[in-house]
Amino acid sequence: MKQAIHPEYKEIAIKDMSSGFTFLTRSTRVPTETIEFEGKQYPVLKVEVSSKSHPFYTGQERIMDTAGRIEKFNRRYKK
Repeated sequence: MKQAIHPEYKEIAIKDMSSGFTFLTRSTRVPTETIEFEGKQYPVLKVEVSSKSHPFYTGQERIMDTAGRIEKFNRRYKK
């Protein structure tokens, strides 16, 4: 590996804003905001979706309004 061309990794906290779940990871991006996590201060990166809130990982799917869609289709193409 070449020296001095690779980014430096820092330990940061990731906070899922939809579920409140927080975990530690390493990143080259260092945010300006900080949060106290497990008794220490870490830079925090706020995200909208993580594995704790994404439907693929939680197994909870949104129920679509299929009846409304079918009625809308029928009204549009009734001719």
